[in-house]
Amino acid sequence: MPRAGLDPNAVVAAGAALADEVGFSCLTMGLLAERVGVRTPSLYKHIANQDDLNRRIAALALTEAADAVGTAVQGRAGRDALAAAARAFRDFVVAHPGRYAATVGVEPTGPDDPVAVAGSRLLDSFTAVLRGYAVDPDQLDHALRAVRSAFHGFATLQAGRAFQWSADVDESFEWLVDLLDRGLRQSTSD
Repeated sequence: MPRAGLDPNAVVAAGAALADEVGFSCLTMGLLAERVGVRTPSLYKHIANQDDLNRRIAALALTEAADAVGTAVQGRAGRDALAAAARAFRDFVVAHPGRYAATVGVEPTGPDDPVAVAGSRLLDSFTAVLRGYAVDPDQLDHALRAVRSAFHGFATLQAGRAFQWSADVDESFEWLVDLLDRGLRQSTSD
């Protein structure tokens, strides 16, 4: 029996939570319908199709990650900002692996696409961190890619329980932050 008053935002939030529980690749419209208490065809009143759901989850995840990182870096600079951004991003990915997985490889359809808008906000937060390192504007894209790759890789590996060695994961993460800090400082002194 369809739930009265179900709105698209609630459906997307439920889909994101379900993706975190079962994994993004296992998220289906059928599972989501069951979760929100409607029959699968009723979901199509709120969400166009699986791709629409996936894109909306990606936009939600990017918005949430941008909020977390943006808040963490406010009033900080240099290594302090880098570490705060890294921890906020890592905490988000580890807590929400399914919804974060929705962001990987999703292509914005244009500049007003919610995925593009939210992605730009997240990128702006990392760009603000790099301003504290005086990265040459010609090198900014490279620096952003390096920072994103390092933090994305670490966080997704941790979320996937891929770190099975005896060394403390938090110590390894701090080592990564220190490595990036030294590298960014060195790149601006050349």
